[in-house]
Amino acid sequence: MKSVLIVDDSRTSRRFLSDILERAGYKVVGEAINGQEGFDQYVRLHPDIVTMDITMPEMDGIEALKLIKKNNADAKVVMITAAGQKEKMMEALKIGAVEFVSKPFIEEAVLDALKRC
Repeated sequence: MKSVLIVDDSRTSRRFLSDILERAGYKVVGEAINGQEGFDQYVRLHPDIVTMDITMPEMDGIEALKLIKKNNADAKVVMITAAGQKEKMMEALKIGAVEFVSKPFIEEAVLDALKRC
């Protein structure tokens, strides 16, 4: 069973992702509400996969992705994007994001992205 850390400032998004992942057999080991908390939990929990929102307070997903990849170059991070974030998504892929999923979530798209990890 793969472990997942969900990083998103929206409680609704975290709950929705958690429900999708747990039904599919993933183990959600933690949740974080901003990039700094996400990085801290990544270091502590060592999840197999991270889902990372791009736009968050304190530290955005791009900066958190940079820290995670610096800590572990093999980290599997799936970026979560809202409409109109193509530029940031391209930056995230260059930094090392494995996949991306658009909001609003479509269960199949989420699971396909995680399977590709």
